[in-house]
Amino acid sequence: MATDLPDPVVPAIKRCGMRARSAVTGAPPMSLPSASGSAALVDSDSLTVDQLGGSLKTGRVVMELSGDWRQANTKIIQHYSKAWTSFDGKITLGISAYSFNLSAREVQKTGIILKQSLKKAGVSLRLIPNTDPQLNTATSHHNKLGLAPNKVELLIVRGRDGRIVVAESTGAQNITQLARRDQGRPKRDAFVGMLPPKLAQIIINLARVQPGAKPFVSDTGQDNVPRLLDPFCGTGVILQEAALMGYAVYGTDLSEKMIRYSEDNLAWLQNTYHLQVRRRLHEGDAMTTTWQHPIASVACEAYLGQPFSAPPSPEKLDQVKRNCNHIVTEFLKNIGDQIRPGTPLCIAVPAWRDAKGNVTHLPLIKNLEQLGFVQHQFTQVRPGQLLYYREDQVVARELLVLVKA
Repeated sequence: MATDLPDPVVPAIKRCGMRARSAVTGAPPMSLPSASGSAALVDSDSLTVDQLGGSLKTGRVVMELSGDWRQANTKIIQHYSKAWTSFDGKITLGISAYSFNLSAREVQKTGIILKQSLKKAGVSLRLIPNTDPQLNTATSHHNKLGLAPNKVELLIVRGRDGRIVVAESTGAQNITQLARRDQGRPKRDAFVGMLPPKLAQIIINLARVQPGAKPFVSDTGQDNVPRLLDPFCGTGVILQEAALMGYAVYGTDLSEKMIRYSEDNLAWLQNTYHLQVRRRLHEGDAMTTTWQHPIASVACEAYLGQPFSAPPSPEKLDQVKRNCNHIVTEFLKNIGDQIRPGTPLCIAVPAWRDAKGNVTHLPLIKNLEQLGFVQHQFTQVRPGQLLYYREDQVVARELLVLVKA
């Protein structure tokens, strides 16, 4: 995602003090012009897939090529035939090609030729078979590709400008840990909705604390980290993902039951992951609550209204839309009076899809400036495109990325 703010999807974590150009795949429409519709190029001190949420794989760029697949294929084989000639041990290799009009067989052929070339040099290579041009995330994850020098996935991406980027994977989305945090936590409640941990990560990253944000200081004065507020915390999914990213977390909810559930889940997270979760939780209606300061950022899923298994009648949709619009509007008025100018917010609000894929948005989106907020303008994403949904869902989540004016 290209933006004039620090990249909201990529956490700035230093590793070895080196800047590397990295490829992030599987996160459309969050792409940069220099990549493709299925990848982004990011300049970062380091890049970890574990906190990106919407990105399936990350990799370190090793080559930028021109020409067609045949020419790129030849150069890739030549490069790795030389680079791995004296490799000690067995290599596990996966190959994924993005934005090419290729069959899986053509992609696999690259690995087969490379395997034959290395065999002549006495180097053993196991090629991971695939029925598609790209390895799926589960295959990459379970084979631990990118996590060791002898476990390599080549991410070959054709950009919109015709250039070809070759990256060595540095990891795939950890579906095991995501499932563990989603299904393993002690308290879940399908009635209030199931916010996926990977979506929570996206929301948190889009509400990224900006330079100069006032840190949270505990009563003992020992903590000095930014504090993230979730005013609709539910069972605490956003709070748990924010805690894993190093935030102090602050959650409120209208339901006392949800506060208890969040507390239990955060205690489970603390014991399971052996970390200190700096937290504050209490009941509170997001439309009227007074929150404790400081608040460095706000990340939440607001009230989404009634779930639908099929598109509702126009009358029912209008009723639900007005109710949700009222709640979110009053929340924004309330929070706007309590946070400092420049405070970032990312709020998931409802949007409704009909049978033809048309989307109905909350009316308040057209009045954000009157409510005291500026909606961030992304260079690669138009307003209304930050939607998260499954194809069979009527109620989508629309992400509003805001800054307090």
